[in-house]
Amino acid sequence: MKIKTKYVCTACGYESAKWMGKCPGCDGWNTLEEELVRNEKTASRSFSPSAKPTPLNEVDVADYHRFPCGIRELDRVLGGGVVRGSLILVGGDPGIGKSTLLLQLAGHLDKEATLFYVSGEESEKQLKMRSDRLQKDSPSFLVLTETDITVIRATLENVRPDVLIIDSVQTMYHPDISSAPGSISQVREATLTFMRYAKETGTAVFLVGHVTKDGAIAGPKVLEHMVDCVLYFEGERNHSYRVLRAVKNRFGSTNEIGVFEMTDSGLCEVENPSLMLLEGRPEDASGSSVVCTMEGTRPMLTEIQALVCPSSFGVPRRMATGIDYNRVNLMIAVLEKRVGLNLQNQDAYVNIVGGIRLDEPAVDLALALAIASAFRNRPFDTGIAAIGEVGLTGELRAVSQMERRLAEVLKLGFKACVIPMANTKNLHVPDGLKILPARNLTEALGFIL
Repeated sequence: MKIKTKYVCTACGYESAKWMGKCPGCDGWNTLEEELVRNEKTASRSFSPSAKPTPLNEVDVADYHRFPCGIRELDRVLGGGVVRGSLILVGGDPGIGKSTLLLQLAGHLDKEATLFYVSGEESEKQLKMRSDRLQKDSPSFLVLTETDITVIRATLENVRPDVLIIDSVQTMYHPDISSAPGSISQVREATLTFMRYAKETGTAVFLVGHVTKDGAIAGPKVLEHMVDCVLYFEGERNHSYRVLRAVKNRFGSTNEIGVFEMTDSGLCEVENPSLMLLEGRPEDASGSSVVCTMEGTRPMLTEIQALVCPSSFGVPRRMATGIDYNRVNLMIAVLEKRVGLNLQNQDAYVNIVGGIRLDEPAVDLALALAIASAFRNRPFDTGIAAIGEVGLTGELRAVSQMERRLAEVLKLGFKACVIPMANTKNLHVPDGLKILPARNLTEALGFIL
């Protein structure tokens, strides 16, 4: 019997009988991968054999309440806790701490819920050794080392857990599909099976997902559409801090982040990330500024460092770490045109301390002040922070949640803060903090330099 193959796009799911360099569906290059055609067709299945439409106002959601998972930073990212019947995908680089986070989660929920941990990468003894290293009290949740979806599904009928953890979805396979584990068909079938189980039984399911070298979840893009929540575990190799970020959440905000520190005893929650990010800040050093950003409902102080030096090339170099490269070029252009700083023959390097990435407009003012301070080699008072958006004409635009930002600035011991003049209307300033309002970038530089 001749084996039939097809080529499927990993980005959009487009299928073709032959390989093509460019996908006609999404115009992606080198995204088509070969996989075997299924030997038999499986009948389509639904959540309920006797499905019938129900008026929305008659749907009972009493059993689908949230419950805390015991890790406050994870609860914050999920929107207040785990929703019953939800399907949560956790992705990240190898060794970043995905399995460690979920094993600690299992230890916290062990006494409050029935938890079932299915591992396709480690044996039971390896899980036991790692659990003993991470937790003082040995938990008693159920573990299973298996990769066959049909065996796992049959076991679930007897266990009936409240929380199910699958580590990882790329190792799962269905025997009716002839392609190898980790292929597009296998990953799609595994996710669909666990999604169906979560919706039928109300079990909260956590899936661990591998990522590609580009940082995206390995497998078809439809995988992220099928789940209820997508969490990315991020961090730098040379830093011990980890950031848990939600890029999709049907039951909460996608702006929240959770901060952890990787230690010998596992992941520890960082309740005050501002203090961590400002630790070791240099005194009387030019090119350093502090801004208060909002990550969801959490204000967080971050240090921006800039280095400006004469260029030895015809075209000056620009480098940015932790912030958009184009945003750095934009602030340099505004400083040249509106302030008069001659930066066209200067190399500029910008770094966000702590491995955090900033992407909101409120960091513009602190970024511009750090570059100007580095160019003139004149440090400014370390007790001053800066918050504001800078327009192309050099004006300072108002930003949201200014009172919460100022409260965090005062909490960390800062004496003054430069803010846009537009934010001073009806603004409640906390006692002990001096406000330096400015209409444009030139006025802000006057306060600082």
